[in-house]
Amino acid sequence: MTLAAAHLDTGDTAWLLAATALVLLMTPGLALFYGGMVRTKSVLNMLMMSFVSIALVTVVWLAAGYSLAFGADAGDGLIGTLAHAGMSGIGPHSVTGTVPTLLFASFQLTFAIVTAALISGAVADRAKFTGWLVFVPVWTLLVYVPVAHWVWGPGGWILHDLGAVDFAGGLPVEITSGASGLALCLVLGPRLGFKKDAMRPHNLPMVVLGAGLLWFGWFGFNAGSALHADGLAAASFLNTLAAGCTGLLGWLFVEQKRDGHPTTLGAASGAVAGLVAITPACGVVSLLGALVVGLAAGVVCSYAVSWKFRLNYDDSLDVVGVHLVGGVVGTLLIGLFATAAMTGHADGLLYGGGLAPLGRQLVAVLAVAAYAFAMTYGIGRVLDRVVGLRADEEHEYTGLDLTVHAETAYDHGVLGHGAPVGASAAHAVPSLTQKVTPPA
Repeated sequence: MTLAAAHLDTGDTAWLLAATALVLLMTPGLALFYGGMVRTKSVLNMLMMSFVSIALVTVVWLAAGYSLAFGADAGDGLIGTLAHAGMSGIGPHSVTGTVPTLLFASFQLTFAIVTAALISGAVADRAKFTGWLVFVPVWTLLVYVPVAHWVWGPGGWILHDLGAVDFAGGLPVEITSGASGLALCLVLGPRLGFKKDAMRPHNLPMVVLGAGLLWFGWFGFNAGSALHADGLAAASFLNTLAAGCTGLLGWLFVEQKRDGHPTTLGAASGAVAGLVAITPACGVVSLLGALVVGLAAGVVCSYAVSWKFRLNYDDSLDVVGVHLVGGVVGTLLIGLFATAAMTGHADGLLYGGGLAPLGRQLVAVLAVAAYAFAMTYGIGRVLDRVVGLRADEEHEYTGLDLTVHAETAYDHGVLGHGAPVGASAAHAVPSLTQKVTPPA
């Protein structure tokens, strides 16, 4: 993301309004994507973890997050100031680049929301909901906000000192969420029955619908990061489409070769892997580069999702295998495929730019991944002691939908027969030991 001199442009404003709405839609899309991948007993809990993130991150972002991420640098490129805490000093006529500052802040907010929600996939089926309500705002302030400042904020050290490139969020969104997901799933430990019980997706049509909404929203995510309604936005848009397609095809190719069956889940996961990888590179590489980036991510991530079984970490919905690995692939390949025709700056290694661009990208990847993992692991350990992050074993075994939310996604007799319309959950839901008599 690059900012021009402040001068309001109505075309840019209209485009960013649309892009902001598209990115916000990604979080409900993610909820459906994740919700279809879990078992029936925890579908609603999975939806809630994404949906509640919208509210939690919004409050934190407006209170302090935006100011710390995009306010004037407080020194050394590490964090901004609290000069705009509570959006102080920002009115309807304030301009950032060519768009209203309030709109720019809203656009960035949608990135923070979906990043926090992504982590929930790593701890699906076993995270304590009250613990999640505390974790999300703490994590947003201590992990996402500093990394966003490093990469995009005024004076951020990755952008200004290191000179690494990240067009739309490979570092703050993909690598940060993936590394944090790995840390949190290590804190919570594996699900009951991990590597023993079948834990297949319960609703593949829901998964595909969620993936489709994510892909739709990703055009706002990537093309919106141009911050202008111009040719760079158009190129980023096309690169996003192309990489999603080759990611899908790459994943299916691996499945066919390895397993003999191209699957629906593989198609959805491959598209997402390609979109993850092109996120940092969409405004930096040519169309050919985008095709290669997506294909590489589809192939590599399809193998990476199996690492959890060999390394014994229970990343429930493959946040590590898709978002961390895909983010690393896309961020590093900038060092190979970046073109001055897109960036106006340095070429990558394959275009005569030498090894320096690749080296800068590698340093950025290692720094962000290490920081996100270490901080999240520390936050997780502290909160697990203070409020508890792991659901009770009985709740996990029975299912978090019924035990935590007093609801079920599907009526399989759990709610009883003939419950009056409008009855409260307390009256409609039997106890866990109550016998439900089927209708005659």
